[in-house]
Amino acid sequence: MSDSQTAFATVQLPVAHDVLAPDGSEIRVLAGTERASMAHGLLPPGGVSRAIRHRTVEEIWYVLSGQAEIWRSYGDPEEIITAIAGTSLTIPVGTYFQFRTTGDEPFQFIMLTLPPWPGEAEAEFVEGVWDVGT
Repeated sequence: MSDSQTAFATVQLPVAHDVLAPDGSEIRVLAGTERASMAHGLLPPGGVSRAIRHRTVEEIWYVLSGQAEIWRSYGDPEEIITAIAGTSLTIPVGTYFQFRTTGDEPFQFIMLTLPPWPGEAEAEFVEGVWDVGT
């Protein structure tokens, strides 16, 4: 393998968030490759995300701590689940989704994005099920 094909990444979880996601959650960027990116998400207690859909990427989430209700809709299949530590879920391309923290601690999760997150234009705002507030 040539040096141009070898790219090891090692990332420690940052204390402060790197960016606010289009949905309003705090994002800490983790390691990624040419085919996938990984990030840590956090929504504080009482937080409600903006409802969005992804144009070209899909995600797999794994909940680390906290509790949230997560709404997902793809036309006819629509559901609201309660996600707690140990829950894993998917958000296929084009799925409308929104989430809100329901416990007293922050909702924290890891997300794997395939292909890698291309930037803010990836998110399209949609009508959700909960008011975000001001």
